[in-house]
Amino acid sequence: MNSYFGPVKKRPVTALAGVPFACLIAIVSVGSVAAQSQTAQSQTQSAAAAQAKAAAASKGQTAGEFFKNVTTSTLKGLTPSDFLGAMGVMTAAVGYDCSNCHPGAGTDNFDWVSDKIPQKKTARRMIEMVALINRQNFGGAQMVTCWTCHHGLDLPTTSIALDKLYGEPNDEKRDVVVAAEGEPPATQILDQYIQAMGGAQKLAAVKSFIATGHSEGYSGLGGNGAFQIFAQAPDRRGMWITFPDHPDRGTSAWTYDGKSGWISQPRGFLGEYELNGNDLAGAKLDSVLAFPGQIKTAFPTWRVGPEDVLNGRDVYVVQGSGTSGMLGTFYFDKQTHLLTRYVRRTPSPVGRITIQQDFDDYRDVNGIKFPFKYSFLWLDGRFTAIISDVKVNVPVDAAKFAKP
Repeated sequence: MNSYFGPVKKRPVTALAGVPFACLIAIVSVGSVAAQSQTAQSQTQSAAAAQAKAAAASKGQTAGEFFKNVTTSTLKGLTPSDFLGAMGVMTAAVGYDCSNCHPGAGTDNFDWVSDKIPQKKTARRMIEMVALINRQNFGGAQMVTCWTCHHGLDLPTTSIALDKLYGEPNDEKRDVVVAAEGEPPATQILDQYIQAMGGAQKLAAVKSFIATGHSEGYSGLGGNGAFQIFAQAPDRRGMWITFPDHPDRGTSAWTYDGKSGWISQPRGFLGEYELNGNDLAGAKLDSVLAFPGQIKTAFPTWRVGPEDVLNGRDVYVVQGSGTSGMLGTFYFDKQTHLLTRYVRRTPSPVGRITIQQDFDDYRDVNGIKFPFKYSFLWLDGRFTAIISDVKVNVPVDAAKFAKP
């Protein structure tokens, strides 16, 4: 998912803005978008150009072909949607937003192609440097990323602050969970989760559901929208947000129909585009996990890490890994056995792209537990959805999983 609500750090705040992943290298103007005017005609032309460019992404283009002026060796071969994710990784690592590297970003007069701002050239060198460090020192394994040194600062610090040294221990967790001794096997924890959700037999009987509610922007920004999740077993899912009181905001949607996935963000950089690469694999995983009885099929390999504390409650930490480098980390409440957090990480040359979903306020619906509060966090935004109604085994329009 890309940003559409408020910022995480310095990013511009706009209601359902679809702020493009802030970028450090040459992400680019699409077609004629580079020379913008503020007239309705130019905005229409820009939107048309963006849609045409987004459509081209589905034809197997690399980021270097899809965008202009993407020259960094490790990024130009990515798929376009994975490239956007990599931009989010870098901006989060250094505390930047788009305008730090791209003239006019966040206004109607932006230029994604230009190398005018020196930070963009510096970023290119840093990306090549990171790749070289990993290649020469770690056999190509990704042990060093932008975050390793920057930790949200544009200029890394070189000395430790003594109050940090004698303060609380560093609570940052490694991406890859290390198996811990003395913990229950992953299959036992997953079986307990399935049972807590209603049991394997009842979960297998759920073939579809529609969850309806409203969304709340980060820190109250962005206003409330009408929120719906549509799901059909085994792996079709659509998440839609509309603003009935402000139809000019359009419809934001994240869809997966079992083969293809799409994102629609009317105020985003591309507006609407097809998922590919790791983004597409992530959309499939989320769709499978919409049906809890399928969780054990989500990954071929599972391990249980050291127990942790989340929101004041003890949790088991279970991680699945796949052949593509995707990681899924699941936090299960030790008492209720319900899932409280799911973190998905997919690889990129500059660090893993992270998406987090939190679940709360579980309620019984026809003998099945459903969370009535969802929190979605990613590298460029966050929002919360409050559910008011869930309908199970109802017909779902196939269009809810298709291209928005």
